[in-house]
Amino acid sequence: MINSCPLQIIAFACEHCAYNAADLAGGLRMQYPPVIKIIQIPCSGRLDVLLVLKALEEGADGVMVAG
Repeated sequence: MINSCPLQIIAFACEHCAYNAADLAGGLRMQYPPVIKIIQIPCSGRLDVLLVLKALEEGADGVMVAG
């Protein structure tokens, strides 16, 4: 199980675009809900569907892919 929170969202973020945006938001002290866990991946277009299925199997309520 990923976490005992009532809601858990896994966000797979491309390291060249979306992850940089999330990092910048953190640097600006902007906040997003703690139920969102960001995972950096090399490229959103190369995300293996097995990673998405594994996240759901381990208890994620939703998965987001950001490029």
